[in-house]
Amino acid sequence: MVTIVDYGVGNIGSILNMIDKVGGRAKATGQLDELLAADKILLPGVGSFDNAMARLSSLGLVDVLKQRASEGATVFGICLGMQLLAESSEEGQLKGLGLIPGRVRRFSFDGENRNLRIPHMGWNRVAAAREHALCRRLDEARFYFVHSYYFDCADPADVLLRTSYGNSFASGVNRENIVGVQFHPEKSHRFGMQLLSNFLEL
Repeated sequence: MVTIVDYGVGNIGSILNMIDKVGGRAKATGQLDELLAADKILLPGVGSFDNAMARLSSLGLVDVLKQRASEGATVFGICLGMQLLAESSEEGQLKGLGLIPGRVRRFSFDGENRNLRIPHMGWNRVAAAREHALCRRLDEARFYFVHSYYFDCADPADVLLRTSYGNSFASGVNRENIVGVQFHPEKSHRFGMQLLSNFLEL
């Protein structure tokens, strides 16, 4: 059972549908007791970093997520949800969850890349930086992105997936039982289905 964090910030309906399509079971909840009992937690997110962290804090979910992460539950952040795993963001002033050391930074391009548009939007290739169960059967994978900020890991060993947009950036992160992806698997057709299938097997 995948427990999706429902805190009013995220594309929950599409994620529920995609998990169902690949044969998984999922429920969305903001109830503390349900999240405290969850072994596989999916943290979605769209919009601004501070707004999302403020919502999590107001609902009492920050401490719950940190507790379950420390207890070994799998926590999977998607898009802004991945950025919330960081310690902080250039987009706002609030602290992140701090589950993976690093800071979220805004894309900045110069030289031959100065005309690249921000946000990075559309389909792009994703390559595994190292072996991990989440990356199985994803050779030559392409995923759908919409973002202006990227996760700058403090430890390069925490980078799981890489994508090139002007420069190479971390499109997936992982430390122990914490994982995250910058793209939208629920909008990425067969590649997204494969990635969510892999997540179900973690």
